[in-house]
Amino acid sequence: MARAVVLPAILVLLTACQPAEELQPIAEPIRPVRVITAEELPGGETVTLTGNVQAQDDVSLAFRVGGQLIERTVNVGDEVRAGQVVARLDGVNERHAVDAARANLAAAMARLVEARNTVERYEPLLPRGFVARSQFDRAVEARDAAQAQVTAAEAQVSTAENQLGFTTLIADGPGIVTARGAEPGEVVAAGRMIVQLAREGGRDAVFDVPARVMESASAEDVVTVALSTDPKVTTTGRVREVSPQADPVTRTFTVRVGLANPPAAMRLGSTVTGSIRLGGLVGIAIPTSALTASGGAPAVWTVDPESRTVALRNVDVAGYELERVLISRGLAPGELVVTAGVQTLRPGQAVRLLGEPAGDASPEASPEPIGDRP
Repeated sequence: MARAVVLPAILVLLTACQPAEELQPIAEPIRPVRVITAEELPGGETVTLTGNVQAQDDVSLAFRVGGQLIERTVNVGDEVRAGQVVARLDGVNERHAVDAARANLAAAMARLVEARNTVERYEPLLPRGFVARSQFDRAVEARDAAQAQVTAAEAQVSTAENQLGFTTLIADGPGIVTARGAEPGEVVAAGRMIVQLAREGGRDAVFDVPARVMESASAEDVVTVALSTDPKVTTTGRVREVSPQADPVTRTFTVRVGLANPPAAMRLGSTVTGSIRLGGLVGIAIPTSALTASGGAPAVWTVDPESRTVALRNVDVAGYELERVLISRGLAPGELVVTAGVQTLRPGQAVRLLGEPAGDASPEASPEPIGDRP
């Protein structure tokens, strides 16, 4: 019985004699984190949009009369000069109308000549009483009526000739053909687009702009435009035209930016990117993923570069942007802010910055981070 009591007592004494360091708990693994260095911004953000190059003026050339298209002399991509014939209609009916109008004019001229001769013959006989006054007046009225018929016939000839001229489509200015609307052999109506011309001269970069950017941008802001296939090809421009109504599907506004001296590589239809810096609040910008909460207020995790430990700090948010948050107070430029894994940290926890060797995580040797274990 005494032996049963002595053995447990000896075991307790042996346990108490073990070194203190053997009883310490296992060190907590160092957690890897992703950080950024806080930098103060002068204010605002840069917005980049994708668009394409278009001519400032697009003109649709069309016939003023209908008929059968018998010839189109240009195709897409062709350069057109002022006065060049673009297309022709079958003008048989119009030529017949011109011939008829000219015949009517000739008949009216003949009647006018006859009426004038009658008046000239009656006029010297009237004072001598050889011609009645009423007869002379009827001759004068017939002359005036013949003159009116000649004037009407001349107008008909002019109208018929114009109609015949309308069967030939002529470019009123230089440009490049960007589209065609009819092929030879088709019967086209008056006003139907035959070819579309992009006027030579100014070019626009056209973008679909969200409403948020529209509200922040100013017409005086300079837009930097770069060619998507070769970003080294750049130019600048200013907003020239803004659509007053949003697209019903995308809810974006069409904005035309007039390009100043566009490079030759920025051809019509080229894809370009436009960058514009919008005004905004001054502060320190951090990714939205870095923001957490402490005590119901916004907070961020900062890393002490000496001890490699984290601390939770409350901050004041000046504003929210598309992918970042502007901090007005609580952070200083140069501080390290955790941007990933903020929900699994605790104050004073040792961390390792992603990208540095595990042995450099802290001055003391530490076990490998949990995330690096196989």
